[in-house]
Amino acid sequence: MSLTIKFWGVRGSLPSAPTPTEWTYHIEGVLRNFFSMGYRDLSQVSKYIKSVEEPVVGGYGTATTCVEVRSGKSQILIDGGSGIRTFSESIMSGTAGRAKGPFHIFMTHFHWDHVIGLPFFTPHFIPGSEIHYYAVQEDLEQLIRGIFKKPYFPVPYEALKAKIHFHVLEPRKPIKVDDFTITPYQLDHPDPCWGFKVEAGGKTYAHCVDTEGTRVTPEELGPDLPLYQNVDVMYFDAQYTLPELAEKANWGHSAAQVGLEIALREKIGQVLFAHHDPGARSEHVMELKRQTKEYYESLMAKASENKESIQQIIWDFAHEGLEIKL
Repeated sequence: MSLTIKFWGVRGSLPSAPTPTEWTYHIEGVLRNFFSMGYRDLSQVSKYIKSVEEPVVGGYGTATTCVEVRSGKSQILIDGGSGIRTFSESIMSGTAGRAKGPFHIFMTHFHWDHVIGLPFFTPHFIPGSEIHYYAVQEDLEQLIRGIFKKPYFPVPYEALKAKIHFHVLEPRKPIKVDDFTITPYQLDHPDPCWGFKVEAGGKTYAHCVDTEGTRVTPEELGPDLPLYQNVDVMYFDAQYTLPELAEKANWGHSAAQVGLEIALREKIGQVLFAHHDPGARSEHVMELKRQTKEYYESLMAKASENKESIQQIIWDFAHEGLEIKL
């Protein structure tokens, strides 16, 4: 059985699209790159697009956090950022009856960028649909009800047609949802935020956004260390560069280098970085990627010099629409 992870939103803090001027700048860069690679005939555009990474042409996306995890029998969603609207559109245009669920939505915390898409999740309004919300926060139901409230949203919670259920989770205690085992662990964030370790079919995904990564060593992580152990794929917060991270202490977001250090120590096979800053153009994220590559290669070189055995990591910066299978 495979585990499929799809990223419907990877932006942090708030949805953010490039301005017309920024799009013009980006398109100019794409054209320059096209011709610099030796292409001359516009009929070769498709060939060029296939030869480069998707964000080089399309960017990293504008929607905030929403991640879908699918197994052979079920699916769960983590967070209801603006990316959940795109997921909603996909199920509404898909197989008849799919929009009725049941849907299992796990909430890390309730900052705006993680809930802003929930009112636009269409199954809320469909009679017979079934939606389950899960969170460690004890006021889960109150928080969700508050999103569907005037003057913030015109349709009150009481008018929703779906059957909605709320499940308050115990910290670090696993629960079963169909063939998934999901365990919440605390992240390093100003307001309590909980990451999720998702296991199914012998594969494991660790959702570690939003976190500043102020606890790194096993001793510091303590009871939350298992979030990073025996993991196939880790999704880690990398909103900032290392200098920015120092300047923005206690903001609740991290840098890719911190995630790499954890992944190398815990022998995590693959890492995807996200929660891209709303002010970051594609070129900025690519610069973060370049700095991360430089740091990663320096770690590999140091290990080689010291004749240390160190596991290679597959890593990248996630973009909206990215789908990986384990």
